[in-house]
Amino acid sequence: MQGIRVFPLEKGLLISNVMQRKCIFTALKSAKHAQVVAKSARAFSVCAQCKQKQQPVQNIFDRKAKKMQRNRTALMEDYEVYQYIRDKVGYSLADRIRDIKRKFNVVVDLGCGRGHIGSSMDPDTVGTLIQCEMAEMVLAQACKNEDIKTFSVVADEEYLPFKENSLDLVVSGLSLHWVNDLPGTFKQIQRSLKPDGAFLGTVFGGETLYELRCSLQLAEIEREGGFGPHISPFVEPIDIGALLDRAGFNLVTMDTEEINIAYPSMFEVMEDLKGMGENNCAWNRKSHIQRDTLIAADAIYREMYGLEDGNLPATFQIIHFIGWKPHPSQKKPAKRGSATVSIKDIDKLDQIIKEHELQTKQDTEKKKSEKTEKSKDDKNNEPS
Repeated sequence: MQGIRVFPLEKGLLISNVMQRKCIFTALKSAKHAQVVAKSARAFSVCAQCKQKQQPVQNIFDRKAKKMQRNRTALMEDYEVYQYIRDKVGYSLADRIRDIKRKFNVVVDLGCGRGHIGSSMDPDTVGTLIQCEMAEMVLAQACKNEDIKTFSVVADEEYLPFKENSLDLVVSGLSLHWVNDLPGTFKQIQRSLKPDGAFLGTVFGGETLYELRCSLQLAEIEREGGFGPHISPFVEPIDIGALLDRAGFNLVTMDTEEINIAYPSMFEVMEDLKGMGENNCAWNRKSHIQRDTLIAADAIYREMYGLEDGNLPATFQIIHFIGWKPHPSQKKPAKRGSATVSIKDIDKLDQIIKEHELQTKQDTEKKKSEKTEKSKDDKNNEPS
């Protein structure tokens, strides 16, 4: 196909060169198919015969601005100072991978940043690692695990370049909260995974930076008579579960944790967010904040949430999740109507458990006695 270069990394795995953004796809399989011309990698060739209705995508975040914000952090001499949250979450994700007693031959780190997950991975559980990041300057600074064969690919989380059924594991650490089409990304990941492949990731939850959000809103209402969205919207845990289930994942499991960090003032919070590349990139964001509003916000922050030692806390809610692509070997729920205990008897649960244990014990003793009698009969029937 003209305009696309394909790199064979492993057998059965093909990765398109997403650096070639301007390309033309031509589909002429039959007379019933239409010629579709795409001016960027965001356009897909669609079969006119299928006539599938595409779901509308909410365009909340400016992805170009986010890429620029991340690349700016690469120009900072002390960029490593601001990576403390990603380092902690990356180590936690790598530790969760080690808990899965399986070796994943092909693993993709989606939105890898500076290799926070890959640097902590164990070569006993990971064969080949593909680090994907849309900010090429950040990707150039990504750490490589010397014990694991690693490839670097510039790729947008919204448009994955991986072949269907080609990956064993996809991990993502604190990157997907800036994706506009999160359901579409989950479906692409599910399509790229092999049967019984896993998707393991983390995102910021809705309680993240609620102190900063409330302080800025109250200060703007007081000083300017209204407020703008300075903190981008975050997803809730219940929504992550619903999206994973909708994308076709099985055995979805989630848990949340909160990381509380103390800062000298509100301005250090904002400075660190900028160093992390976590500036607000929503389309409806305000271009600037007045100086007196910032001073008032810092005073409100200190009054409402200040600690006894004079520092200000900032909360980062982390949502951990894992989902598996369906496979016949996976555990399935019991058939409908196969229950032996009614939900009405929930108040008698202790009694039911004791009766079940007693019945199990009696059945075990009965089997032992039958086995003993059978062995005696076999001895009596042996020829002398």
